[in-house]
Amino acid sequence: MEIYSFIDPLCPDCWGLEPIIKKLHLEYGHTFRLRHLAGGNIQTFNSFKRKNEGIKTHADVAERWERTASRSGMSCDGDLWYEDPMDTPYIASIAIKAAELQGKLPGFHYLRKMRELLFIQKQNMTKEENLIQAARETGLDVDEFKKDLHSQAAVKALQCDLKISTEMEVQELPTLVFFNENIEEEGLKITGVYDYEVYVRILTEMLKTKPEPKPLPSLEEFMNLYHFVATKEVAVVYDLSCEEADAEMKKLALKQKVEKVPVKHGCFWRTING
Repeated sequence: MEIYSFIDPLCPDCWGLEPIIKKLHLEYGHTFRLRHLAGGNIQTFNSFKRKNEGIKTHADVAERWERTASRSGMSCDGDLWYEDPMDTPYIASIAIKAAELQGKLPGFHYLRKMRELLFIQKQNMTKEENLIQAARETGLDVDEFKKDLHSQAAVKALQCDLKISTEMEVQELPTLVFFNENIEEEGLKITGVYDYEVYVRILTEMLKTKPEPKPLPSLEEFMNLYHFVATKEVAVVYDLSCEEADAEMKKLALKQKVEKVPVKHGCFWRTING
C-alpha cells in the first residue's frame, strides 16, 4: 500500500509527526511505501501569516512555534522569527523537490536535514545559501542541486504535488492519506497528529488484516541508523516516557556512543563519530 504524506517542510506541526513516521517505518515499513508531497496552495506558499487563524505578525508565528514545540516535544525555536524572519516559503518546497531529483532516499534525508537546521539551529531555510548548505550536509551532489533548484523539473514536481493536494481536498497540514492496492477504493485521510495506535488501526483496516510488526532495533542500532534524534522520538519509538527515554540515552552516553545536544525544548542526541 501507499501513504501520501502532505507536508510543508517549514511547518512545526509537520515536524511534530516525525516520531510517528519513524516508528511506523521501523515496525511496518515492509507493508507500505511513503511518499512526501508538498501540501497547501499558492496563498500558503506566499506568506506565513494566517489572518483567519489570528496570525498577523512575526511575533504571532514565533508564539505558535513555541506552543507547537511544547505540545509535540519536537523542539522548534521561535526566536528565528525575531532574529531572521522567513519570507517566500515556497522556495523550501522547491528545494525538497530538487533534492528528490537525486533519488527518493536523498530527498528524505534532505527534508530531515532542512528541518534540523531550521527548527533547532534557527537557520532561515528560505535563503538559498542555507538550502545549499543542507544539500552539502546531506551528501547530495551540490552542483546538481544548485541547477535543479532553478529548474523547471523542480517547479513542475511541486505543481504536481499541489494539484494532487487540491484533488484530495487537503485543507490542513500535516495530512496522511492511506491507499491500499485496490485502486477503485478511496484513500483514507487523516489530518493532524494522533497517537501511534490510531495509525496502526488504519493500516490494519486498509490492509484488511493485522500486519505483523518487525522487531524494533536495539537503541544503539537505532542511533546508528538515524544518527541525530530527539528524546521525544526515542520515547515514541520505544513506548517510553520522555523521562525514561532520557535515562536510556544517558546510559548510551556513558558508553560514549552518543552525546547530548541540549535545545530550547527538550534535547537531541547525536552519535559520536556518527
